[in-house]
Amino acid sequence: MSTPAVPRQGIAGEAIRIDSHLAGSAERSLADDVLDGLTRPFKELPPKHFYDARGAELFDQICELPEYYPTRCERTILAERAEELAELTGAVELVELGSGTAAKTRVLLDALSAAGTLERYVPVDVTETMVRDCAEALTSEYPGLRVHGVIGDFERHLQHLPQAIGPRIIAFLGGTIGNFPPGSRRRLLRGIARMLGGDDHLLMGTDLVKDPRVLVAAYDDAQGVTAEFNRNVLLVLNRELRADFDPQDFDHVALFDTEHEWIEMRLRARREHTVLVRDLDLAVHFDEGEELRTEISAKFTPARLEGDLAAAGLDLASWLTDPDELFALTLSRRSSL
Repeated sequence: MSTPAVPRQGIAGEAIRIDSHLAGSAERSLADDVLDGLTRPFKELPPKHFYDARGAELFDQICELPEYYPTRCERTILAERAEELAELTGAVELVELGSGTAAKTRVLLDALSAAGTLERYVPVDVTETMVRDCAEALTSEYPGLRVHGVIGDFERHLQHLPQAIGPRIIAFLGGTIGNFPPGSRRRLLRGIARMLGGDDHLLMGTDLVKDPRVLVAAYDDAQGVTAEFNRNVLLVLNRELRADFDPQDFDHVALFDTEHEWIEMRLRARREHTVLVRDLDLAVHFDEGEELRTEISAKFTPARLEGDLAAAGLDLASWLTDPDELFALTLSRRSSL
């Protein structure tokens, strides 16, 4: 069940509307994912559960590490091409899936504002305080901007996006699409495609296939920040489901799967032991050396990406990369066929 919309006035006097569509389902999602993932022969958890307050803080640190190039590369592309994107799309509204603090998004908002078209920003995120704080900040920074926040999971709540008020960009940045295996990835892209009108565009960030040594270093930094980020998901389970994981019982592992061309992050048990997840009445046994997969991050070639887009009913309109071609932003539209 959705929480009724809460319209109110922002700092700058412009309307802010916040709709929540979680209503306890976030906790059920975590419990379902843990029960499903930790009872499989090869244990795994979806990466969306990394991002509690501490996890978000650690990820912000990761984005500034010398080894972690994706954020820098995406920022570079946005900074160099935002004006072009505004002109190509004529967008009056920007929808952002997994908006977070909207740090990179401000480059796009600046370009749309400078073009004189910006009217509304729609952040979609599971963290209510982040959406509300972002709405207050942006309405102060951009006079006349309206913000319609959607508190929800973009995998399950796309149908709750507000009706478009004109041409819009749906932004899905950060390479997040790579966290989904091929079937789920195409299913999600089909869902996004259904939300696009004839004048709308999907702007998506994707990490590209490259030297595996560069890839692994980005997920296994010398300072150990990514290792702490990876283990933090166990603390989420301890807090939310009354589990008794000891993060020090696990080593952080990052590897490149050459067959699937994706990075995997795993947690490897240092000793044989059993963990209790009390809220699920679940005992989870780990052998020494057994691994729990916590993330995949697929890397793309142009052909693979075009194939995924085509399978979702999307046509590639523009392909933008950084100077070293490490990362790509793509602009696509719903197929006319």
